[in-house]
Amino acid sequence: MARKYSRKASAKVGRALRKRKAGTLKSGRSGRKVRSRKQAIAIGLSEARREGDKVPARTSSKKKSSKKRKSAKKRTSRS
Repeated sequence: MARKYSRKASAKVGRALRKRKAGTLKSGRSGRKVRSRKQAIAIGLSEARREGDKVPARTSSKKKSSKKRKSAKKRTSRS
């Protein structure tokens, strides 16, 4: 099976996690200190995307909910 993320993307995520642990990672517009591990990973992945590394496209919660709605609609229309 192919890698989900490139090695460069993994390195960027690792760097973001180390910066978070050191207390120097800051979020975008507000510049507040990042405390969440998940947010640090997201920052690393977005940096990788910006540089064109191999990273899956970002999914939003709106897309997921609409897919669920469509599949539920199909199930109810069949029966």
